[in-house]
Amino acid sequence: MKKRVLFVSENVTLAQVVRLVTLARALENDGVDVHFASSTFPELMFGTTKFARHEIETLPAERADRALRSGRRLYEKSTLVAYIAAEVKLIERVQPDLVVGDFRWSVPASAELCGVPSAVLINAYWSPFAAERRFPVPDHPIVHWLGESLTEQYFPRAIPRVFRHFADPLNAARRHFGLRAVGSLLEVLTHGDHTLYPDDPGLTPVRAAPPSHEFIGPVLWQPDLPELDGLGDPAGDRPLIYVTLGSSGAAELLPMIVAVLAQLPVTAVVATADRVQLPALPENVIARSFVRGADVARRARLVISNGGSTTGYQALAEGTPVLGLPSNLDQYLATEAIVRAGAGRCVKARRATADMLRSEIHGMLEDGALQAAARRVAARFRALDAGHNFRAFVQSVFVQRALAGAETS
Repeated sequence: MKKRVLFVSENVTLAQVVRLVTLARALENDGVDVHFASSTFPELMFGTTKFARHEIETLPAERADRALRSGRRLYEKSTLVAYIAAEVKLIERVQPDLVVGDFRWSVPASAELCGVPSAVLINAYWSPFAAERRFPVPDHPIVHWLGESLTEQYFPRAIPRVFRHFADPLNAARRHFGLRAVGSLLEVLTHGDHTLYPDDPGLTPVRAAPPSHEFIGPVLWQPDLPELDGLGDPAGDRPLIYVTLGSSGAAELLPMIVAVLAQLPVTAVVATADRVQLPALPENVIARSFVRGADVARRARLVISNGGSTTGYQALAEGTPVLGLPSNLDQYLATEAIVRAGAGRCVKARRATADMLRSEIHGMLEDGALQAAARRVAARFRALDAGHNFRAFVQSVFVQRALAGAETS
């Protein structure tokens, strides 16, 4: 009988969906029966996949974006109780051998109630075992009220209380179903029978993590779209810059970025993710809703992004430095890891100005050390095949489950 894996994706950003789609594709040729649960199945991401699809309720992206921008927590107990109840029904119907979630906080509880092993995908900079433990101030209304200086002083002291506040609904929902609470936010994000880090351990190291935590390597994705023409010679006098703020960056900055690029001797490709209608474009800027990001990053001298791991890792995999414009905490943590590696720089989205961007872009294009550091990271990424590592992990779970079944029979 075919082994079966159920992927359950939250839909806060495109990253959660595309990472799971990429890993699910890796199983398609392994004789595994793949099931995928999400609120939507966009052709851009799912294309010719043959997954069995199951529609479930997820947090609307717009609501999640508003919550993140206002500093409110994403979930309340009632939402998570409903999630768990729906997932239990789905698991009982699908009968998977493994359930894999990405930013779907309820999945470990649902799998535990059904006696099925769970795996959660989460970046290592969120791990309780992360070697680098500093939480920068995200773009939060409190910055406008208190100012940068006071917020920087207050924020570290507030973190424990804030993280408990965000985790409380999940712990309450678990208790509702007779399960134990799992702790604060970092424990909630990484809780599962298995925790998979889609990262390079050299970029986001952890210390003293249990064996159930493992690195599989960056999970890279680009849409199946035609290649762009007219990008010029990568080694030419007009360097190529790739710009995308993704589905969760400060898209309101795109018009200003385009205006800055119009004044520079560069060619630029801008992917808007359909979040902004740009005015008439200058001759040196090409704009599309989506592009083949890896292909463009490979030809680019610089990638400007929200600093998050999706585009950031895509750029680094091609040996291209990153200018991160982070706004939420996840983006700040990813950007800081890239900056520590010497492969990028950071401009806080809330503080970005045209002059600041112009100066950073000019400096980064001339910085050979940045280019060299990005190439070093790319070499490490090449040694990490996330698809291969994930397949090996899944097979190990199947073996463990078979052995456990044999012992109890």
